[in-house]
Amino acid sequence: MRKIFRTRTLLDAICASTLAGCTVGPDFAPPSGAVADAYLSPAEQPSTAGDTPAIEQGAGPELQWWTAFGSPELDALVERAIARNASLEASNATLAAAREEVAAIRGQRLPQVDANARVEREQANLAAFGFEPNPALGLDGNPQFNLYSIGGGVSYDLDLFGRRRRSIEESAAQAEAQLRQTQAAHLAVAGQVVTQVLTIAALRARLETAQALLEEDRRNVDLTRKRKDAGEGTLVEVLNAQSQFQNDRGDIPQLRQQLAEARHLLATLIGIAPAELEPTDFDLDALRIPDPVPVTLPSRLVHKRPDILQAEADLHAATAAIGVATAELYPDITLGATLTQGANGLDSIFSNSTRGFDLFAGLTAPIFHGGTLKANRRAAIDRARAADATYRQTVLDAFRQVADLLQSIENDAQSVSDQREASAVASQSLRLSRRSFEVGNTGILQTLDSARLYQTAQSNLVQARARQMLNVARLYVATAGGWVGAPEKAAGFTER
Repeated sequence: MRKIFRTRTLLDAICASTLAGCTVGPDFAPPSGAVADAYLSPAEQPSTAGDTPAIEQGAGPELQWWTAFGSPELDALVERAIARNASLEASNATLAAAREEVAAIRGQRLPQVDANARVEREQANLAAFGFEPNPALGLDGNPQFNLYSIGGGVSYDLDLFGRRRRSIEESAAQAEAQLRQTQAAHLAVAGQVVTQVLTIAALRARLETAQALLEEDRRNVDLTRKRKDAGEGTLVEVLNAQSQFQNDRGDIPQLRQQLAEARHLLATLIGIAPAELEPTDFDLDALRIPDPVPVTLPSRLVHKRPDILQAEADLHAATAAIGVATAELYPDITLGATLTQGANGLDSIFSNSTRGFDLFAGLTAPIFHGGTLKANRRAAIDRARAADATYRQTVLDAFRQVADLLQSIENDAQSVSDQREASAVASQSLRLSRRSFEVGNTGILQTLDSARLYQTAQSNLVQARARQMLNVARLYVATAGGWVGAPEKAAGFTER
């Protein structure tokens, strides 16, 4: 009686779980919000004094954040890169494949219906059944005949413990992770295009400065030669001036090489060969510093930045994988039926007398697998723990990156101000030194030193301005400026 009771209890449990759609394993819960209320401590908050751009914390940058630099040419290049970049094309195709994989796995939950048809030419071996050839009975050798069959079948996995449902959930989370990775790729390419444009503008400004200084060096050579020819100077002064001219001229090819490499990388980003890139005469003075700079709140960043959302989707997939591994420990039932029509002639193939069918129910239950199934479940749990740690680290890295760039806002502005003042002082010193040399009060060495100081000050000013713009662009990317396609939630990707 106890065995009968246990059997009925088991059957009742199976029926109940079938009706209730039991799904084993942990249900995914999105991680809690931001780990901090601010990116910087109160003592580190950037000021708004001087030329420091204001920080406006809120929803963050708009989708097409690069328009804030005020360059239609830059905007057009970013649009071309997003439309033609080969890496983005590959990422988009991978995302489309991931979505189709979700649809394929989801289809496995529905009844599986198949049809079949077969035509055979057979020869019966009568001797195998104990019959000897007997012409009187019409048994003259082994008979040959045609056999036609047509039919189909249907099967349905009850998915008692939700293995397929968890598999769909896992695949959907993986597809969403690919979506976030695609968004991050769009955001990164936009940032790289902006970076290259700013780099090109900065290198062109440095080249202009170097070429202007080279003209000054040429003037110094001419002055020393005239003084020597007039008997007021020496050959040493001429040689010193020529040496400075040659040294400064040697810097220009390296700047041109850097400019060429920046152009070539820009061409690659927008999906064309370097030879196809049109002139990129970007002027650093024509680009503006966005003011104010919109920054996403920490509480919103964790729900907006693609790499954080990808880490969250990876955690979701790892959690669902625990359910898949857990369901493998429990029985599964499959229901099905087949129908077959078979005859030796097409005219009778659909006759009731040639019909055959069967109904079946199959039960599979793991008994002994050497600990493999339990080990798989423990491994899934460990992978989920790793995904959770990765998510938390991704959030911390994002906050650190934003904090670094926020700190740079004030420091870059101060650096630009200081370098601008240093450049003005060096320019005045160079004019006075050259005038003093022309009237014979000082030697050429003092003029050359002033020229080197001016060159250094001008180059530092250009680099400080470029660094300021680059850090603002990086801040837009770090606070998830977005991409041209809306960062939509993948429809159905969280379905269980």
